[in-house]
Amino acid sequence: MTAISILARDDFQKLLDVLLDESYQVMAPVLADNAVVYDQVTRVDEMPAGWTDTQEGGKYQLHKSDNDTPTLFGYTASPQSWKRFLHPPQVKLWQALRSNGTFEMTPEVIESQKYAFIGVRACELHAIAIQDRVFLESGFVDPHYRANRENLFIVAVNCGHAGRTCFCTSMGTGPKAESGFDLALTEVIEAEQHYFVVETGSEKGDAVLQKLPHRAATESEIAAAEYIIRETAQNMGRHVDTAGIKELLYRNYEHARWEIVAERCLSCGNCTMVCPTCFCTTVEDVTDLSGTQAQRNRFWDSCFTMDFSYIHGGSVRNSTKSRYRQWITHKLATWQDQFDCSGCVGCGRCITWCPVGIDITQEVAAIRASDRAPVKEEIHEI
Repeated sequence: MTAISILARDDFQKLLDVLLDESYQVMAPVLADNAVVYDQVTRVDEMPAGWTDTQEGGKYQLHKSDNDTPTLFGYTASPQSWKRFLHPPQVKLWQALRSNGTFEMTPEVIESQKYAFIGVRACELHAIAIQDRVFLESGFVDPHYRANRENLFIVAVNCGHAGRTCFCTSMGTGPKAESGFDLALTEVIEAEQHYFVVETGSEKGDAVLQKLPHRAATESEIAAAEYIIRETAQNMGRHVDTAGIKELLYRNYEHARWEIVAERCLSCGNCTMVCPTCFCTTVEDVTDLSGTQAQRNRFWDSCFTMDFSYIHGGSVRNSTKSRYRQWITHKLATWQDQFDCSGCVGCGRCITWCPVGIDITQEVAAIRASDRAPVKEEIHEI
């Protein structure tokens, strides 16, 4: 189901009102800690109108836009991803209470959340689809993820400009939202007009749109939205050649580049924490001082920590070189074997939020530049 409509900027609050009336927890971009993050909102004036960001390797700066008309979605990738709501950083799995000399274990009650996400970018839609494969479609269903995912309403936003660390076009994940949304918006400012070109992607999305003041889009308005998306695609800050990337990394497992990047890498795990697809976790058991209550919690973890690959006898990956190689090889190669897709969506967060500015696109390019691909022998008939 596809329809193209116009929603005036002045009517954006009504979109939030409709979602709130339908008992959604509306999550949208807000300003906090000198960054754009995602949090619960009820009013459009809580959103970062007129703010944009500048991102580079190891750098993030939030500042006011130069536009006379403040855009609602003038920023690029937030340091947070929507993963934090669907796959929370901390989950209590169960608790146990001691009574009459025995422990009674009680699993945590899983309550289904009803979220509405406002401002989901195309790369983030792909990230959610990837996590669906991990948590719902791989044969092992995560009940916590399912509870947060099943009642989700997504309002996507097509990107109006590309960040300096963005490379979604290389990964085929943006900048236009193609699927996985209920409504998709393109923010357009022309002369004194400020409006959103709206595409419906589901029956739920169409039902919400029908409750809003809207009209059919004209050909010129649709063309204006398409121009914005096309310009964004042509101005990506980064590029990576993905041709044969899985085989490239497999045959360069002992490449000298791993030692070079290890000299810079801090093994801090920032790249995995901001990544919208990484899903590594660990569990921790805690008890109170009296020994009458215990519980098990699940936390986000990272393949960059020494303990993550620890087994009896020591850590499997005890060097920074081995941990970085594991991360990038899993993200771009072995993920394809596991889930039949790449684990990278080109959002650029890992570049921006690496304290020393390690760039995944540069690392792939460096390996490719000195790749020793096997030469096929020519067979000549005699």
